Amino acid sequence: MTAQPQPPTATAIRPAGADASIGDLAKDASTHLSTIIRGEVELAKAEVGASVKNAGTGAVMFGVAAVLLIFSLTFGLVSLAEGLTSLGLWRWLSYLIVFLVLVLLAAIFGYLGLRKVKRIKAPERTIATGRETAAYLKHPISPTT
Repeated sequence: MTAQPQPPTATAIRPAGADASIGDLAKDASTHLSTIIRGEVELAKAEVGASVKNAGTGAVMFGVAAVLLIFSLTFGLVSLAEGLTSLGLWRWLSYLIVFLVLVLLAAIFGYLGLRKVKRIKAPERTIATGRETAAYLKHPISPTT
């Protein structure tokens, strides 16, 4: 079993006046940078996971709406045919009522799916911390001694 690398602690950071080789400094910079990048990746996973869940739920709702609409079209066509052939109100009216109920259900599921899809948002915290990290790497703050 291999041990996971731990982020540097306060004791691992050298004091400002201590002599350090370039190799030690490069190793410290690499360790700090990999810790920052790992944190960014974990934050992105957490934020994107919620958006993917909303997208999946919204897609399922759209699928249910499509299936119900297909079935409702069948009942609509059957009720139209029955109405044209018999012109007797009772039989086709029952088919028409079923048709309207299914269309209403399709509209409800479509609306719920749309609401779920609109909840999808960008991983704002990940983007913000990524920009801060990039800005810091471009212009690091020099330590005051």
